[in-house]
Amino acid sequence: MTTSFPGRPGEQPGTTDGELSFRQFIVKVHSRCNLSCDYCYVYHHVDQSWRDRPMVMSDRTISALADRIGEHAAAHVLDEIFVVLHGGEPLLAGPAAIENVIRSVRARVPDRTKVRVSLQTNGTLIDDAYIEVFNRHGVDVGVSIDGGRDAHDRHRRYADGRPSFGLVERGLSRLKAGGEIWTGLLHTIDLANDPIRTYEDLVGLGPPAIDLLLPLANWVYPPPGHDPVSTPYAEWLIAVFDRWFDAPVRETGIRLFESIIMVILDGGSDTEAIGLDSPAAITVETDGSMEVTDALKTTAPGLGALGMSVHRDAFDRAARDPAVRATRRVAENLATGCQICPVRDVCGGGQFSHRFGPDGGFTHPSVYCRDLYRLITHIRRRLVEALKDRERRR
Repeated sequence: MTTSFPGRPGEQPGTTDGELSFRQFIVKVHSRCNLSCDYCYVYHHVDQSWRDRPMVMSDRTISALADRIGEHAAAHVLDEIFVVLHGGEPLLAGPAAIENVIRSVRARVPDRTKVRVSLQTNGTLIDDAYIEVFNRHGVDVGVSIDGGRDAHDRHRRYADGRPSFGLVERGLSRLKAGGEIWTGLLHTIDLANDPIRTYEDLVGLGPPAIDLLLPLANWVYPPPGHDPVSTPYAEWLIAVFDRWFDAPVRETGIRLFESIIMVILDGGSDTEAIGLDSPAAITVETDGSMEVTDALKTTAPGLGALGMSVHRDAFDRAARDPAVRATRRVAENLATGCQICPVRDVCGGGQFSHRFGPDGGFTHPSVYCRDLYRLITHIRRRLVEALKDRERRR
């Protein structure tokens, strides 16, 4: 499972003025997965804390979680919060547990607070019962996929080696027929896949939007194909951008590209990978323990753990923790070299976990620094050209 914000474009929560408040609550309703994707940061990386946690979030923990969210929303007079149901594979928890989380949170928040619920799934377990739950509670559903059948089944298989693409495809068909609940596809880049073929395979599934994610990596555990000179991830993304940007009719939204364009035009970002907008998010594991961000599981064991739990600690206490404040996407938290970079405000230093270095700290540029610079400057140039061309035609 890959962390992302699976809501609709333009709905990424940000920070409030003054004291930090959380707007996004990533809730791990199930700590296991029915797939064994070979690149999964939860099960195949350095932090193996999932082994010591309960498989399913209990009713007691759900109740404590809802109480904490409710008191946080009331204390900060929040008009809207985002609850992201995650895992593992969240659908392993069952429809009743999913409904329990949604009903409990909505019952505990003040009347003024709107609760937007989204869910990130591998798509293999979607059935009619889940479609009913999603529609009944207005759940926005994102599906993780690696491209067409060959690309997808290279990595996203069951533990016994069986492929999963057929079941994902069936799940997507149910989502498309089930109403306005499917928000799009989440895709982690694999340099082994042709970028244009991958994009066209994804578009062929008819998604409202696509999230293209850089693999979770850092300076200690660099991404596949990484070297300090070339920019392979930028070249892959640029090929997709040009195909997407030059299409006579826009075929789908791509959150990464749209966020870069919006920040260049002085707007906000919809992804934690870009910009200086803090996601103001906190993760709650199945046992109720709080973590800064799930992506820190790729750095060192326990590095994201706060030592706090919804059973005894308020979210305000977590918001004051130095580890949480260090992840805020503000200029003063960036590496020294990032401070003077001409694309600083667009890049935002890259995703926090991508900055982890051999010294055990995060005062480094992103491991994708060169790729981000190359991608952003390319998009900026293409955008300027397009705007000039529009002016000439007026």
